[in-house]
Amino acid sequence: MQPIQHFASDNYAGVCPEALAAFVAANAGHAPAYGEDEWTRKVSDRLRELFETDCDVYFVFNGTAANSLALASLCQSYHSVVCHELAHVETDECGGPEFFSNGSKLLPAHGAQGKLTPASVLEVISRRSDIHYPKPRVVTLTQSTEVGTVYRPAEVAAISACAREHGLRVHMDGARFANAVASLGVAPAEITWKVGVDVLCFGGTKMGLPVGEAVVFFDRRLSEDFAYRCKQSGQLASKMRFLSAPWLGILEDEVWLKHARHANAMAQRLASGLMQVPGARLMFPVESNGVFCELPPAVLDGLRARGWRFYTFIGAGGARFMCGWDTLPASVDALLADVRALAG
Repeated sequence: MQPIQHFASDNYAGVCPEALAAFVAANAGHAPAYGEDEWTRKVSDRLRELFETDCDVYFVFNGTAANSLALASLCQSYHSVVCHELAHVETDECGGPEFFSNGSKLLPAHGAQGKLTPASVLEVISRRSDIHYPKPRVVTLTQSTEVGTVYRPAEVAAISACAREHGLRVHMDGARFANAVASLGVAPAEITWKVGVDVLCFGGTKMGLPVGEAVVFFDRRLSEDFAYRCKQSGQLASKMRFLSAPWLGILEDEVWLKHARHANAMAQRLASGLMQVPGARLMFPVESNGVFCELPPAVLDGLRARGWRFYTFIGAGGARFMCGWDTLPASVDALLADVRALAG
């Protein structure tokens, strides 16, 4: 019997009912194009309420565009961006940040549990200061990280302070920002602009939207001409209401947090079960919706033979199991049953 759900990515999940209802509701009559509609205005205002500040909000189709265009808005072509060596911008965006910034170089840094520290940032930006080396301009943080850990507010604040001291801006890749907020139990403002983040790419797709990410500029001066970047890169939706309206469905009554908490809980359920399996070892603390685990090769091969889909994580080794807003406890238990059977 083939599994009814998979753990390769939280992108596998469909559209959550709240987002779908809002999407369908927007499909009524005519509305102004290119973001001049009432849905885009309402969602932008709702996000300003959520973050407790008068920020600028833009909607793009996907995370790579959000990160690449946001970083390009912070950099000149001769600048560089400090990122963790496992960051999505470094490992999985096909050179997008460099392309859209006309050449700004990514400078990978080490860091335990997928996280940067002030020391790791300082080590990178202190390597050289001559004119032959790209000038550091931005620090980018991934929240939740690519290995499922989360930055605490104090950690973000410390990195931001280091960045400010050296004239750098702070960007946050928040593809799984909702899972981090749910894990930490803090207000979104407490881990963004209040601790020094200049711009956040707030992921919508992994929260259950059909498509779309929000680029949120907390320092509005940095968003000058960002709309032109969106247009030039093919990221300006003509029927913008269908990109923005689904956000209304998940922002009402904290639906986005409910779904994130559920995904996190399913990851905890999976991790607890894996810890009871002989030969299994969790590689990182399970703090959001991802579980990274070392399993015997025979178990991994056996899972694939039984139809399970998951990724063997390139950067750190081991297997990655992602839980989504719709992950069923029965799916977690079925996966665990097969892992136990294969482990003997």
